[in-house]
Amino acid sequence: MRSGVASSVQRHNSRMRIGLRLGIAAGLWLAGWTAVAQSNQSAAPVENKVNAKALLDRGVEAYLTGNDPVALTIFRQAAALGNVDAMMYLGVMDGTGRGVPVDYDAAMSWFRKAADAGNSQAMCNIGLLYLQGLGTPKSYHDALSWFNKAATVGNAEAAFNMGVLYRDGLGVAANPSEALRWFRKAANQGDDIAANAIGVLYQQGSGVPVDYAEALTWYRKSADAGNGTAMYNIGVLFEGGLGVDKDRTQAIAWYRKAVTAGNVLAKTALESLGVKD
Repeated sequence: MRSGVASSVQRHNSRMRIGLRLGIAAGLWLAGWTAVAQSNQSAAPVENKVNAKALLDRGVEAYLTGNDPVALTIFRQAAALGNVDAMMYLGVMDGTGRGVPVDYDAAMSWFRKAADAGNSQAMCNIGLLYLQGLGTPKSYHDALSWFNKAATVGNAEAAFNMGVLYRDGLGVAANPSEALRWFRKAANQGDDIAANAIGVLYQQGSGVPVDYAEALTWYRKSADAGNGTAMYNIGVLFEGGLGVDKDRTQAIAWYRKAVTAGNVLAKTALESLGVKD
């Protein structure tokens, strides 16, 4: 029986992942600056807005197919017309070195322009830069402030990150109950990683009484969205008989699902059970 649970973040590509995201266990993981359309462009002439949107669509197509030079040129044109999502993409390209050398100062500049226009993902990304000290002095306080701004206007990723800061005591006193509140906020917006995080809190009894049944409920929500870590955690529950009848067959089935989803721990679990994945 496995003694612990997996709480690593494994982002799936159901949406475009274009940046950095807080890890749920420790450190940071490449995973998720998702460009979202929350732009305030009401002051721009209608014709400019239409042209900028058409340019953005072409730029996204080039970006997704790996044609970075073309994407960069088009995003710059769209940004010049006031398209905030194009500014987001330019910040991501500068911050990840796509088509240009990595330039965190430039990334910060673009994200601030987008954030000033109300883009919640830009706010979240600024928080991530402060969190890691990329292009700016490292500051948990500033990271928390920007995550809070983004989460308050509905950004699920920022809400998840707030949960991590409160859970791990980064820039604030560790507060599992507050972490749970933020994780729930993110999970209720469909964030599968946050749902897995809630399951971990219930399984470990962090901020809440140990409740394996509740943990399983949240793991299933996360697994239903394709999260391999949650699949592994369900396998752990069945292998150990935690809140469910001990069931080797079910454990193996869930570990196999997790392996298919890319979870490395599940592969090790199968090997320890003498099963080939």
